[in-house]
Order: sequence, then C-alpha cells, then structure tokens
Amino acid sequence: MSRKLFIQMEEIHPQLKEFIVDYCTRYKIQKVDPHSLSLDTSIDLDLDIADIEIDLFLAEFAEKFRIDQSKFSWYKYGYPTGSASVKVIKAVFGYKSTWVKRLSHRLYKPKFRVSNLQDAVMTGKLL
Repeated sequence: MSRKLFIQMEEIHPQLKEFIVDYCTRYKIQKVDPHSLSLDTSIDLDLDIADIEIDLFLAEFAEKFRIDQSKFSWYKYGYPTGSASVKVIKAVFGYKSTWVKRLSHRLYKPKFRVSNLQDAVMTGKLL
C-alpha cells in the first residue's frame, strides 16, 4: 500500500482535531467544521493561518502536545505567506465550492498540512 493511500485512510488524532477547532474559534480565524478536517487539510490555505499567525499556532501546538520543535525550520516547507488573490476569491465566492478550492490551489501552493502536525504528535518532534 502506498504511503499517500495509507495517509488518506488514517484518521486525525481526536485531540489534534479539537486543538485546531478550538484555536480557530478562540482567535476568530474562521469557523471550522471538525468533520471536514482531514490529514490533507492545509493549515495556511484551507484554515487561513499564515504569516505571523502560523508561528503563534505552532508555538501553542508545541506547548499543548509537548512537541520538540528545536529542529524545525521553514526552509523545508517554505514560509506560508498567504495570497491576496486567494483572499479576494474567498471573500467574493466563499470557500465551499470545489471550483473555488481548485482555483485557490492553483494560485497558491499550500505549504503546511494537518498531516505534518499528526506526524509530530506521533513522533514527539516537529521536523
């Protein structure tokens, strides 16, 4: 079984799902449906956590799950800056339609996904 297929079949850790929903609600980032979260959900594109907010998000994540982030570097992923054009498209059309999601993914390549957080929860290290 390929790694990608295995990841798609895997479920998100319940505490991780709860943390993401709680974080987005607490900081009024966006309303997140816990049932719509998957390992393929992008932190920067789908949840709209980018720039300095993602550093705060990762700091709280590391503190809550006691993750070692000493070896973490954005060089591996590329720093998530967001996209002004994607924000305009989301504001005008919303982000529920599949064509809006496809267009957004074409305009902005997601940098960081929930699967990266799940791996950190399992290993205890954010790499």
